[in-house]
This record gives sequence, C-alpha cells and structure tokens, in this order.
Amino acid sequence: EADSMAEKTEVKVDRAQVKKAVQALQAFLKTKAAASDSLFSEDTQPISLLFTLWKIPKKKQCIHIPLPHGHQSDTEDVCLFTKDEPKMTSDQTQRFYKKLLQEKGVKSISEIIPYKVLKTEYKPYEAKRRLLGNFSIFLSDARVRRLLPSHLGKHFYEKKKAPLSVNLQSNHLARDIQKIIQGTTLTVTNKGCCCMARIARSDMTADEVTENIEVAVQTVMAKLEMKRPTLKLIHIKSQASVALPIFTSDLSHLSGQNIPRDQKAAEKKKGKKAEDKKLTDAKKNNKLMKKAVEEEDEEIPQLVPIETPTKKPKLEKPSKKKQPHLQKMAKPAAVKKGAKAQSKTTKKAGNTEKRAKRKGFRVK
Repeated sequence: EADSMAEKTEVKVDRAQVKKAVQALQAFLKTKAAASDSLFSEDTQPISLLFTLWKIPKKKQCIHIPLPHGHQSDTEDVCLFTKDEPKMTSDQTQRFYKKLLQEKGVKSISEIIPYKVLKTEYKPYEAKRRLLGNFSIFLSDARVRRLLPSHLGKHFYEKKKAPLSVNLQSNHLARDIQKIIQGTTLTVTNKGCCCMARIARSDMTADEVTENIEVAVQTVMAKLEMKRPTLKLIHIKSQASVALPIFTSDLSHLSGQNIPRDQKAAEKKKGKKAEDKKLTDAKKNNKLMKKAVEEEDEEIPQLVPIETPTKKPKLEKPSKKKQPHLQKMAKPAAVKKGAKAQSKTTKKAGNTEKRAKRKGFRVK
C-alpha cells in the first residue's frame, strides 16, 4: 500500500506549462469582461480544476483540499450547525457558541443554527431552499455531522454545499476553521470519471493560482481511494471558457490489465479474425492437396472392344417316340376314358325319362 501511495503522489505537473495556461485563461477572462457590459459583468470569476480519471470509482468520496492561498472572498457568508447543549434552550445554545467563537478568535461565522432549530424551523421545503441561497459555505459540528443529511435534503448535495465537519473542541479552532473556509472540496462520484473543484479566483496572481493547482493535484493523488493509474487528464477552466490541459498521463506504464475495455475488445476481435483467416487458408490448402493426390491416383481407363451378342443354341427337344414303360402305362388310361363315356350316356338317358314323366307323357 505504501508503494502504491508513493506511486500516486509521484504525479507532477509542469510548473511552467501550468503558469502559461493560467495566464492565457486570465487574459481571456479580461478581454471577455471588457467586451461585455460592465454593469452586469462580474469582477471576479472562479477558476476550477477538472480531473479526468482512468476508471469510474466504485464508491463516492469527498476530499478536502487545503489551499495555500484562499479562493474565498472576505464577504462570503458562513453558516455553522451546532450541537444542542443539555439544559439549554435554542437561544441559550446560540449565545453559548457565539461567546465560544469570540474567545477563540473566530470572526468569519455569520450565523449559528442549533440542531433543534434546523429540525423545527427549517423543516418546510421553502425554508430549506432559502437557507441554501443565503449562505455560500456551511460548517457543522463533528458531533452532529452524521445527523444532518436527512434534515437538509438533496439540494444541498446537488449544489455541492454539503456541510464541512469542524471540531469545535479543538485548541486551535480559529486556525482550523480558517483552513477549511479557505480550502476547497472535491466530490468524487461513482456515476462518471470526471470531477471538478474550485481552486482560485480570476483576480489572483498567476503564481498564487499555480501554487494552488500544485497543492490540489498532490492532495487529490494522496487521498484518492483508487488503484493506480488514477489520473488521466487535468484541465483548468472557468465557467464560460474552454478547458486548457495542464497534465496528460503517460501511456507507457499501462499494463495489459489496465488497457480500456474497448481497446481490449478490439484487440481480441482482431486476433480472432487472424485465427479465422489462418484456419480458412489451411482448409483451402488441404483441399488442393487432396485434389492433387486424387488426380495422381486415378488410373487411365483402357479401351476394351465390345462383344456382339451371339445366338443362344437351341435346346434339344426330347423324341416323340414313346418309350416302352410309357406305352404300358397308357392302356389303363384308355380304359378309364371308355368307362367315363358310358357313365355319361346312361345319365343322359335317365334324365330324359324323368322330364317326360313330369310333363305327363305316357310311354307306350
């Protein structure tokens, strides 16, 4: 883990390149402000740092970045949510923490809201929206920080104005609050690979903006809970300008495991096509070889003369002369024929007599 952390913090931006980009951005903002109507143009604009990661993070993360040169103006309104003190009313709790902040030398807090007041007076939707618009920074006592999301609503987190945790029991409270107010936060979501944080104002010097950028990059690399490589690109931009690149990751250190999915899929598809081509070529070669072998093995057909069909020899018929044993057998057959002829004549005579009797003829 120590090695991976060291590799993360090794990302260094080119100071000269960063300074050139900052100067170009400031010159663009000045020309744009001069061209527009001075009544409606803002004197200063925030400068943001845009981080592009190699992969979408698996979980959300909020990184606090302490900056050497504060990007918040002195007129910013700061609200502090505090814990309810036991055996005290809401007004007494407010007076108690105002006195505590004065004793510690804190002068940047403009409003103190106890937890009980937040639950009761700021329960309606309109009251929460009004509270969100009245203050630019929200701080919270570390002891009630985990109880606030259900009472503030989603709009505080969509506008990236989530309360920042403060330890009100610290011995160096003024220094801690000033560091938090003058710093910035980077919200890393698990819904995309880009995140942005405000790190400077357009009226700051180029050197101050450059120092803030260097500190912000090193802090993000140290606190980002992701495996290397993490950062792909870093840009600086304002609300209405193009993004100017100040860092591009070197692709030579990427291993096969860190190649993006699209590139992996393309390489896999390319390899599959090459394999299919090899197989088809091998099949064609095999077919050609088989044909050549078959042609060699085939014998040349020989011409054989066709034989004309000849007449079949006639079978010899047996002679009609009766053999002596057949003549002996023929006599009883003749005798039988004569007997049959006699029986037929007698039957005919008998039948005629019967017919005559039926008709009534008398035989004289």
